[in-house]
Formats: sequence, structure tokens, C-alpha cells
Amino acid sequence: MSRSLPSISGHGLGLRKEHYRDFLETDVPVDFVEVISENFMVAGGQPRHILRQVRERYPVALHGVSMSIGSADGLRADYLQRLKALVDEIEPVIVSDHLSWSRIDGFNSHDLLPLPYTGEALDIVCNNIDQAQNALGRAMLFENPSSYIAFDGASMSEWEFLAEMSRRTGCGLLLDVNNVFVSASNHGFDAHAFLNSIPADRVRQMHLAGHSQGEHLLIDTHDSPVPDGVWSLYAIASARFPHAVTMIERDDKIPPLPELMAELDLARAIARAAHKEAA
Repeated sequence: MSRSLPSISGHGLGLRKEHYRDFLETDVPVDFVEVISENFMVAGGQPRHILRQVRERYPVALHGVSMSIGSADGLRADYLQRLKALVDEIEPVIVSDHLSWSRIDGFNSHDLLPLPYTGEALDIVCNNIDQAQNALGRAMLFENPSSYIAFDGASMSEWEFLAEMSRRTGCGLLLDVNNVFVSASNHGFDAHAFLNSIPADRVRQMHLAGHSQGEHLLIDTHDSPVPDGVWSLYAIASARFPHAVTMIERDDKIPPLPELMAELDLARAIARAAHKEAA
């Protein structure tokens, strides 16, 4: 079944509890906010009440971390039912999750684990995406993960996997620019080749975030400002994906809202310059 991809524009922030009051009591100049779906999937209660209030003031994107789209034993029906109830209530502009797996046979790692880029894994992922999109009645976006290991025996690159996945299922892509930067550094691939090889018409959202230097690898930590290398890659991505909305993620060491707004203003300026140059 063919489903239309979300079509919105602008720049937003991840909504975190440290800034609830700002978003509820002031007019924050963002085009949308993004929340972690699982934080609001329990019916009733204060979190859901707050989200309904926020939704009255701003468009909302739902971003999941637990669908486990790569699980070989399929998706959890109860998870999809609770997500569908949240989607129906909030009417989000975007629903997304990650190209990863976290659960198998009742075990949940509570982490976003990488997939082998093989035909067998692609079949599993596409079947699961079809199930999720049918359950929700809408197209979803799936995000490229950051990764620290790679599987032997891959038959395609990550970007080839993403392109074929979106072609077969009609899903959209959430391009995490920081994850491209981190994974390219960790695995030694060309970040520019990644951007040039995924289908531009499927990319409808971009994430920006910071990372940390581990002992041997870059770690996707979301606890610091967007670094210069990611900004440079974002300029290239903005020119190639002009119809994708952008948001900034910060999940730890949350700064005051004005600091995040300054980063968002920089993202807007970079995108405007990239669009002007590409025109």
C-alpha cells in the first residue's frame, strides 16, 4: 500500500522535562517539537497530559527507541497497539524509530544494536516495517544508527540497505547527521558517499547532536553541543535534502533553553545558506 510521507518544514527541538515550563508558558520559536514515544505510551497520567497541552501549541513528532524493527521474531503487538493509541490521540506530524534491534525471545537489551547488512536481514526489516505501517495506518521514518561494530559477510553497504528498505516499504528516512559522522569515523567509510547514495526524496527529517571521543571510537552521547565536523556535514546534507525538517537532540547535560535555541538558529542559518547556494 502506497502512503504519503510527511511534508513539513522548519527546525525544532527535542522536548525534555527540563524545558516543559518554557514550552507551556512561553512562545518558543520552533516549528515543531520531538518527543520520545515510549515516555508517553502509558494512557492517562501526567506525562500524557503535558504532551496534550504541548500539542495544542506546537506540532509534535514521535520518535521511538524500542520498536526493534530488526528483530527476527517480529514486532510486539501490544507495543504497536499502545503506539497507535498515542498516534491517534496526539496526531503527530512524524512517527519515527531506528534501523536497529534491541529485543529477541523476550530479552531486551535496552540499546540500539546494529544489523548485518544482508539480504536476509533486509527481508526481516521490510516485513516488520510493513507490519508497523499497516498497524499505524501511515508511513514511518527510520533513522540510520550510530555503530561501533560491523558484521562479517555484509552483502551491501548501510546506505544501500537504507535505499532498498525505503524503496520496498515506502517508508521515509530520518537522517541523523551526527550518526553518519560517528559511524564514518568508526568504520572508515566516506560520509559524503553516504549522503550522496541515499534517495533524496525519502529523507524527510534530519537530526543533529553531539558526540564524545572514547578510547578508540567516537560515541554518540547527545550530551554536548553539535561539533564543527557535524555542522560541516549538515551544510552538505541541507543542500541535498532541502525538504527535510531538522531538529537538535540533547539527552544528557541538558543546558538552559537559550543555549539550544542558539544552536537551532545556527542550523537555520546553515540551511538557508545551503539552499541559496544550491538554487
